[in-house]
Amino acid sequence: MSDFSAAHLATLGLLLLSAPPARAQATEPPSVQLSEEGYILSTADKAFVLKIRGQLQGDGRFYVADSDRSGTNTFLIRRLRPFLDGTLFGFVDFRLMPDFGVGQPLIQDAYIDLRPVEWLRLRAGRFKTPFGLELLQANTDVPFIERSLTFDLVPIRDAGLQLHGDIAGGRLSYAFAVVNGAPDGASIDANTDDSFDLVARVFAQPFKGDADSALQGLGVGVAVSRGLQFGTPSTTPANTGLVPQRSTGQEVIFSFLNNGTAGGTAVADGEHVRLSPQGHFYWGPVGLLAEYVLSSQEVRTGDQRARLRHHAWQAYASYVLGGDASFTGPKPHRPFDPKTGKGGALEISARYQGLDMDDDAFPRFADPARSVSQARGFGVATLFAFNRRVRFALNYHHTDFVGGAPDGDREAENVVMSRFQVAF
Repeated sequence: MSDFSAAHLATLGLLLLSAPPARAQATEPPSVQLSEEGYILSTADKAFVLKIRGQLQGDGRFYVADSDRSGTNTFLIRRLRPFLDGTLFGFVDFRLMPDFGVGQPLIQDAYIDLRPVEWLRLRAGRFKTPFGLELLQANTDVPFIERSLTFDLVPIRDAGLQLHGDIAGGRLSYAFAVVNGAPDGASIDANTDDSFDLVARVFAQPFKGDADSALQGLGVGVAVSRGLQFGTPSTTPANTGLVPQRSTGQEVIFSFLNNGTAGGTAVADGEHVRLSPQGHFYWGPVGLLAEYVLSSQEVRTGDQRARLRHHAWQAYASYVLGGDASFTGPKPHRPFDPKTGKGGALEISARYQGLDMDDDAFPRFADPARSVSQARGFGVATLFAFNRRVRFALNYHHTDFVGGAPDGDREAENVVMSRFQVAF
């Protein structure tokens, strides 16, 4: 090779070594947002998302004309819930939500959702049982500070698997779940009787998304559950599979017999079936919601058995000034401006509710001197939404009882409740 050629090759090599590398394909940086929806971190394509959110509810609970002092006037942190929502790989959602309210830290939600398409999702973990309509409404969105008496007969949270989804843009929603089997008005973490509950719910909103229809806020549905539940009174403490029922003021008004002996402790002992027709209607400032719950359960005390059928129902109406009513709470037309004193929305609500415990529960399975057989109540509520996330509420509830006292009927409950809420 000539000296001329070698020199040229050496120069070419130096040029190649000194040339800047080819620029890698440009990628968009991750997104970090802070808004009323919380702290949101995500990749540009939204395949990976992390939402840091939370809620705080500071309550006051005051019993009026309570001569027997069954309730205690108190201020309390009703709920304190930091939680994480997220998405992985674009099709796996998750939620982790602990609760530090009322001085009892616990895990409320902890689940994973596989979401290949909107109409087909598979949820695994601990979640709300897909049954009660008011239960499935977020606690930050309900018009009343405490849920209705129907809450006493629905399973609340449970662990298991749930197949669910929305069809036709949410006009039809469905859920089918296999869960451990929570007692009425309770949540559980683990199975204690080696059997499972099946839960199914279908909810239709046939006019959803039709802005020209006055029925776009109409929704009707039905939920059912069935399982076998068995208590074991011989354990310490007794695992009865039955829990007390509470009033709107959160006082125990019904409890099954439990004296620590097999012959004097009532336990779940067989089939447990629930049924709940339910529906709501929202149109502009007007909101209506109603549901009915039947709980039919086999129980046993010693060698005495019975099938008890309990009923609960509620209906409420609300009207929003300065905003629109919705299942997710009042929506102000504009947020409150402290400088001008304008904005925000005021929701006024009224509710009538009832709870009927089976007469056959007395006296073999419950003490009529301590447990009521019937409750009827009404409540009025005002809720001021400064915006979608900050709210103040004031409620009054009156409830009459049949039975539940040594000398006849338990004293009527009159309770005033307040709440200041921040949720993001």
